[in-house]
Amino acid sequence: MNIHENYIKRCIQLAKNGLGTTFPNPLVGSVIVYKDRIIGEGWHRKAGEQHAEVNAIHSVKDKSLLSKATIYVSLEPCSHFGKTPPCCDLIIKHNIPNVVIGTIDPNNKVAGTGIKRLVENGANVKVGVLEKECNELNKRFFTYHNKKRPYIILKWAESHDDFIAPLEKDKIKPVWISNGYSRQIVHKWRSEEQAILVGTQTVLDDNPILDVRDWKGNNPIRIVLDRNRKIPYNFNVMDKNIKTIIITEQENLVSDENLIFESVIFDNQLSKKIIEILYKLGIQSVFIEGGKQTLQTFIDDNLWDEARVFKSKTILADGIKAPFLKGFSLISKVKDDELKLFYNHD
Repeated sequence: MNIHENYIKRCIQLAKNGLGTTFPNPLVGSVIVYKDRIIGEGWHRKAGEQHAEVNAIHSVKDKSLLSKATIYVSLEPCSHFGKTPPCCDLIIKHNIPNVVIGTIDPNNKVAGTGIKRLVENGANVKVGVLEKECNELNKRFFTYHNKKRPYIILKWAESHDDFIAPLEKDKIKPVWISNGYSRQIVHKWRSEEQAILVGTQTVLDDNPILDVRDWKGNNPIRIVLDRNRKIPYNFNVMDKNIKTIIITEQENLVSDENLIFESVIFDNQLSKKIIEILYKLGIQSVFIEGGKQTLQTFIDDNLWDEARVFKSKTILADGIKAPFLKGFSLISKVKDDELKLFYNHD
């Protein structure tokens, strides 16, 4: 690994601190180096707050060193006014002579204009250091801007005999298949995504809250499919404590700030219509937790990017069969659960 890669790797490490808090902005880290020594670093912490480059520059105690330093950033510095001024302007203002960038920003508000602006103002700019790793860091942001849809993660837990749930239940609450440690990891995952999606039957069977109560982080936006508006208003997903979007065939329903109704026809194009709605609403990632029909619809339509599946030692003997995917990689064990990870390369 050369010296530039080493510092961009550090930028990526810093950027990951913002996972789940920067939407709709990307994850970005920045490092400032003078004579092979880091003199400043920062990352984008939250949408609306200062960007990574600004935090890195502000962290440098001796500002006179900036005119002889190199600034590393995992993503192209912005060149437009949003909630904050352009990062390019601050780099130019401090006469930082060398700029090393991991990858180009796909957002058409930037998309090379930041690099152009820096070069026009005399900076020596190098682009494409650990580009693949920097693209992976912002897979949600890149998918949203390049594919015009959110990044889609499927998740379910299945019994040892391949069932996702029992056929019948005595109470309206979840039947836990995975262990408590696995469930806590799921809450961590929820905190990292912008939205979580479930179908009608899951809500009617389990009355889930769909929050991150077992982890510290932001609650995702709840997306609920409810074709005929069967879900009662006293169910958790209707409590307005978390922003919730109900996708339904019913029309002329009154929305408010935290309970939004979106009307579509539930046909064989449903998954695509859902994704179009989420894109329109600026949602960059969605965590789909089932049940079987909802998960299978997205699998059959090949509208998914990765799947995370817990395989437990629980035996149900009968029930609703789990979805099926090929080509998993066993990446870990969570106590007595297996965690399988799938990637969709199509």
